[in-house]
Parts: sequence; structure tokens; C-alpha cells
Amino acid sequence: MNFVFPNELHVTWTVMIVLYPYITGLVAGAFIVSSLYHVFGCEELKPISRFSLASAFVFLLFATMPLLMHLGHAERAFNIMLTPHFTSAMAGFGYIYSTYTILVALEIWFVMRSDLIRRTRDSGFLPWICKVIVLFNYRDTPETRNADHRIAKVLAGVGIPLACLLHGYVGFLFGSIKANPWWATPLMFVIFIFSAIVSGISVLIFHYFIVSKINRWKVDGPCVRSLAQYLWAFMIVAVALEGMELLSIIYEQTEATDVLSLLIRTKLFWSYVVLQFFICSLVPFFMLGITSLFKLSDRIAFKMIWVSSCLLLAQVLLMRWNVVIGGQLLSKSLRGFTSYMPGIWEKEGLITAGVILTLPFVILYVFHCIVSLFPDAEKESLPTHGV
Repeated sequence: MNFVFPNELHVTWTVMIVLYPYITGLVAGAFIVSSLYHVFGCEELKPISRFSLASAFVFLLFATMPLLMHLGHAERAFNIMLTPHFTSAMAGFGYIYSTYTILVALEIWFVMRSDLIRRTRDSGFLPWICKVIVLFNYRDTPETRNADHRIAKVLAGVGIPLACLLHGYVGFLFGSIKANPWWATPLMFVIFIFSAIVSGISVLIFHYFIVSKINRWKVDGPCVRSLAQYLWAFMIVAVALEGMELLSIIYEQTEATDVLSLLIRTKLFWSYVVLQFFICSLVPFFMLGITSLFKLSDRIAFKMIWVSSCLLLAQVLLMRWNVVIGGQLLSKSLRGFTSYMPGIWEKEGLITAGVILTLPFVILYVFHCIVSLFPDAEKESLPTHGV
């Protein structure tokens, strides 16, 4: 029964390809939160709107790094842009990624232009950088601020479908591979989009509490509770879609159903059934439901929201792992499985993945040193009710 072709003994797409859709999901989710304020006028999200926009941009800068680490000759990646092939899905990603990066950079420029101009009046190296960023144009009046706001709103509106395309493309890539029954489903790109929003909201909640705790800022209760409600709603849709995908595989009863069932019951039992669904999905579902439906004290509610965000960050990472790695464990003959254990110090090992995941948070700190990402919180420094 356990027959595997020689070219399938080794898993080709490793941790870096797991990390790639995970980071792009953080980008899309963080940008959606920013757009909820700038486009749809959700005022309760104002305290975190700048941070969410900056997070989307910084994670976007590192979105391609896992792919470049995976390539043997990373410099060849530019060929998809220099020699365009419009029927190539990977080339399509290059165009979407470049367009989206420019759009997010422009939106940040218009949103933060007034603060950058104020920063140019200081002395030192950073103010000089701000002068370059604002193109030596120091005009800052109510009229220019209104114009900046209108332009940023338009850019945010255009960015919403681009954010969905950026991450939906990843799901499209996997879902369009017909030879792999674990991937070949039209629900794949929709699942990736909703799980991306879940991970983006979760990372904002996680980081907001950490930053507030370190700086002894008061956590904005309405903002956090609103984020928790959005997180609960998108998480319900994402998990429901994953369940529907599994049910469709079971109901279809194709020639691959038996081997996929065995894959879930053996190779993916702990990572898929136990961790992804029971621990990292059901626990946040009940915790976020309790905080959304019942009026708890801030201290208890904030702890439950923060723990839920951590679990959902793990849930989405596990989902990426189970899709990318799980699909490669299955033999093309549908008669056996291979195995995979990630390395630690390898080029595509766990240490490299940890560094890539950590670097965006370091860049966010540098970003905050140039322009404040939490201007409202810095006005008063009170003890936090957070974790």
C-alpha cells in the first residue's frame, strides 16, 4: 500500500513556502482593518488604523523573502517582470505585488504627510530623511490635509480588491493543481482570503497589547472589542469554509477519498484535527463568542481576546502547514505517503523562518521612531488593563 515514486520521497516546498502565504495573509488582513476605518468609517478602529496600515506595508516588504530564500538563484526572480508572460500565474503575482506595494506606499504617504512635515522641523538625521520623503514640500494646511484624506480614502478603496487578489492568488495556485486531490478545490482561494483576514486582525491585536504593555499605555476598550467582534465573524466564516471543503471531499467519494481520509487520520491527525480544529479553532470560537455576547470586565475580556488572537495566529499557520506540507505527503499514485521534518539551522529551516517573521516587527519599531503609529495613545500614559 505504501508506494511512493522516487521523485516524491523528498518534500520540495518546505517551511519557506509555508511562511510565504502566511506573511501575505498578514498583509491582506492588516490592510482590511485599515480600510474599515479609512473607507467604511469605523471610528472605533481609529486608534489602530495607522498601525494596521504600517503593518500591512512592512509585512508586504518581507512577503517575497521566503520565496527568494527558496530559490536557488534569487536574482532570476526579476525575469518574471522583465520578460512578462501573461498566462503565468507566478508572473501575475509579480504584477499584483508590485501594484499593491506602490498603492500601500502612496496611501501611507498621504495619511502621514502632515506628521512627516512636522518632523522635518526638528534637527538631526531622521528629520532630514522626512524632508526627502515629503519631497521637500512643507505645505501643511487644512486644505492639503483634506485633500490627503480624500486621496488616501480612494487608495484604500482600490486596495481592498488588490489585497484580496494578492492573497487569493496563493489559494488559486494550490487549488488549480488538479494532480493533487488535497489541493484541487475551488474553495481554496476563498479559504485563503478569509483566513488571511483572521491572521491579520489577530496579529494587530497581539502586537497592540504587547506595545501597550511595554509603554504603559491605556488599551482602547472599544477598539479592542470591535476588533474582537470582527475577528470572531471572519474566523467563523474561515473555519466553516474549511469544514465545507472537508465535507465536500467526503461526500464526493472519489478514488482519492480513502487515501485522503487516511492522510488525515495518520500523517495530519495532530496538526490538522487536534491542533488546527479542536484547540486553535474551537477554543477561540468560544472565547471570542463570550467576549462579544456577554459584558465582561475589561481585564478578563482583554485576556481572553489576546489569548484568542495568539491561538488564531497559530491556527492559520497550521492551516498553511497542513495545506502546503500535507499536500506533498501524498503520493501521486494515491497508494502511499512520504514524511517531512523541518530542519533547524538549514537555509530553509526553522531559525531562518523565525528571523524572517521577527524582522517586520523590528522595522515597525523603526517606522514608529520616524512617525508615531499610536499618536492618540502617546498623549496619555496610563496603566493598561491589558495582559
